[in-house]
Amino acid sequence: MTITTCVFDAYGTLFDVAAAARIAAEEPGRDALAQCWQKLANDWRLKQLQYTWLRAVADAHGDFWDVTQDGLDWAMENNGLDDMELRERLLQLYWELQAYPEVPEMLGRLKAAGLKTAILSNGSPAMLDGAVKSAGLVELLDDVLSVETVGVFKPHKSVYDLVGQRFGCANEEVLFVSSNGWDAAASSGYGFQTVWVNRAGEPMDRLPWKPANVLKDLTTIPELAEQL
Repeated sequence: MTITTCVFDAYGTLFDVAAAARIAAEEPGRDALAQCWQKLANDWRLKQLQYTWLRAVADAHGDFWDVTQDGLDWAMENNGLDDMELRERLLQLYWELQAYPEVPEMLGRLKAAGLKTAILSNGSPAMLDGAVKSAGLVELLDDVLSVETVGVFKPHKSVYDLVGQRFGCANEEVLFVSSNGWDAAASSGYGFQTVWVNRAGEPMDRLPWKPANVLKDLTTIPELAEQL
């Protein structure tokens, strides 16, 4: 069945989640952060994800911004950073995350080919709105779908249901793209055509499902969508 709709995870897929720590580390007076920014960024992202999973299984849903702050607090303590000004700076930068370099052209090519494009994210509507506007992607997306509509984080089935509800498409018509191996795998089990964007060259997650395609970045998504 022809692909009609390309849906992307946001954080780590379209937006570089390490950008906040990297940019802050380059600012004057950030010597302590400069020595550990990569580990801080990794710790922050991992805890952010872990907290979404724990909240989902415990039926304790909360705003993704709260989860993001909790993850940062853990990461800063784990890296010996006790600096409230730095904390506020990192959170500010998270609202202005940079898109990966290939993203605007890739989305533009999908739109030119007549495909629908959207984000499906754990992010809150306000966070996603800030990121999309900051990256200049507003005109390249048909919609931005947030888990807040259903009140549970991915990979709950009800989150993936949002795509068909919004676009009226069959699962087989959707190409779902995520940098999270577990997300790409779960959406494959749901019935989407899937891509895992494995920028870091990580091993495949040991789950009941596997993503159908693995790419190093988003550059060739339009060609893949045309082939499927």
